[in-house]
Amino acid sequence: MNLKAVVTHPGGAHKDEFLACCLLIAAAESEIPVFRKDPEAGDLEDPEIAVVDVGGDHDPAKLVFDHHQFERDHEPVCALSLVLQYLGRYRSALDYCDWMETAEWLDSRGPIETARWLEVPVEAIFRLNSPIDAAMLQLFAGTGEVTPGSPLWVIMRSTGSSLLGYLDSMKARMELLGLIGEFWTIDLEDGRSFEVFHVPRHEDIADNPSLGIDRYLMLDGQTNSEKLIATVYPDRRGDGCAINRFRDHPSLDLSLLAPEPDIRFAHVRGFVAKTESTDTARIKALIAKAIVTPAG
Repeated sequence: MNLKAVVTHPGGAHKDEFLACCLLIAAAESEIPVFRKDPEAGDLEDPEIAVVDVGGDHDPAKLVFDHHQFERDHEPVCALSLVLQYLGRYRSALDYCDWMETAEWLDSRGPIETARWLEVPVEAIFRLNSPIDAAMLQLFAGTGEVTPGSPLWVIMRSTGSSLLGYLDSMKARMELLGLIGEFWTIDLEDGRSFEVFHVPRHEDIADNPSLGIDRYLMLDGQTNSEKLIATVYPDRRGDGCAINRFRDHPSLDLSLLAPEPDIRFAHVRGFVAKTESTDTARIKALIAKAIVTPAG
């Protein structure tokens, strides 16, 4: 983006405009400041100045990203939503960031309505507050200008770059998992049948083989959460495979595999095991040995 500055409101700071400013700093072609002030007419008309969470208008063509003028019953959105839409990453943020929709609700509806939407006590909202969030927002609120190179600016640019990188890498990872991943079926003698999702060794996932698997499966329309019992992927510490219990499925206890000669490790809690084997038939047999009948 060809930007020369970002303007957001003074006073108290919130997560939505803070993160929106972080993204704009990261997306800018040059190092730009953030001014915390009421925007002037020139700011609103200048196509190289982004105005965030203030300005009384949402006009992406002019880089004005305010949501406060929306109707009372407008779907929950915030300044962060609008900037992500402009940057073409909004759908990815909803798909890959569990906190995104909650942030929209908190900013536009407040904690009580958000708690109702989440179906949790309102106290749960406050119990999840982070002192890191509070410190960053207090620091942001206490300055009138965040100048390039200052400690806060460096943190903000790093935060924005990290989020953009995560969204882009997760989208690429989802596409790759769709190409290389495969479902295995495990049929038991008692008539029960389960599914396993297997990811083979691949150079593009060597650094973090398990990244995105759970997210892919929950987004994938063909996933049956009752039958999907485990995921199998390359062990990052060796040539074998890791077997992971999917979403704590009650029918799988991988600790039962500890006596097997080709099992390097089986967690006593039964949620993960590491095998030296890469043979499909053997891995299926191991998983079958770990299937139990849930109590009750």
